[in-house]
Parts: sequence; structure tokens; C-alpha cells
Amino acid sequence: MVLVLNQDYSLLTVCTVQRAFLLIFLEKADLVESIKQKHLRSISESFPFPSVVRVKQYVNIPYNKEVVMSRHNIFKRDNGKCQYCGTSKDLTLDHVVPRSKGGKSTWTNLVTACKKCNSVKGDFTLEKAGMKLKKKPMRPSYLSLLRMSHGSYQEEWIPYLNPKKAIA
Repeated sequence: MVLVLNQDYSLLTVCTVQRAFLLIFLEKADLVESIKQKHLRSISESFPFPSVVRVKQYVNIPYNKEVVMSRHNIFKRDNGKCQYCGTSKDLTLDHVVPRSKGGKSTWTNLVTACKKCNSVKGDFTLEKAGMKLKKKPMRPSYLSLLRMSHGSYQEEWIPYLNPKKAIA
């Protein structure tokens, strides 16, 4: 994956290496950082392996960019693990406060759960089911979801993901 920065070096998104190379090749982006040990090769040429690129034309993004609540994003937020037992098999979603008891489908009430734990919890509250969450569900920021979705990010990304750490 490649970190994509806006023209002003603010975080924009991530994309595949192929997409980043295409942006550079079509002169829509500049290469900012590359992975020194890797190269992209054609029959006759070798190109740097992109790690961070910067688009040449500024992309206007609203400041209140919120992460859309979706099944996929909840799984990402919870790192693809059951929030009751920690397994990563047979996953589904669970309402912490069941819908029958007034629970809504919100970031703070939905968690990733395996089918077994979801079945054990059933239509009960956590207290009545005698279960505990591994971590409290919350709405992730765009940046935190980006970090979560790509696991350990590349060393070259650090100054751009957290500029305060790079300065310190």
C-alpha cells in the first residue's frame, strides 16, 4: 500500500502500488518516499517502489470528514476479532444493547463478535449474559481507521501520519 498526500502534504488516502505508479507515470502525483530495497521493473527499465506520493493538484476535502458506519468498517475498527473472546473466525456483528431493549445501530453499540459469543449473549445485556467487551466501542477518526485498516504502516509514512512525532 502507498500513502497518498494532498498537495499541501496533508493525509489524503492510501492506494495500491499499481495505482500510485500510474499516478506518477501520468504526472498526476510526485514520488515523495520510496522503499529503497524494492523496485518496479519492466522489460527494459527499473522504477522506484513508491511508499508515499503527493498529488499535484489540491483535492478539497471537508474538515468534518467522518468515517461511514458499515459492517466492513466495524470489522476494521475491531481489528477483525471478536470483542468478547478474541477469535477471528466466524465473525458477525452484535448489538451491545440489543435492539429489543432499545439499542441502536451506532458506532458505540455495534461490535464484532463470533457466532458462538453472539449466540451465548443472545438478547441479553452484557451484565445479564455475564460477558465483558475487550474494548469499548467508539467512532473511529478517519486517520485511526486508516492506520487500523493497514495494520503496521511503513516506516516512511510516520512523518506524514503524525507530524508532531516527526518534529519531536
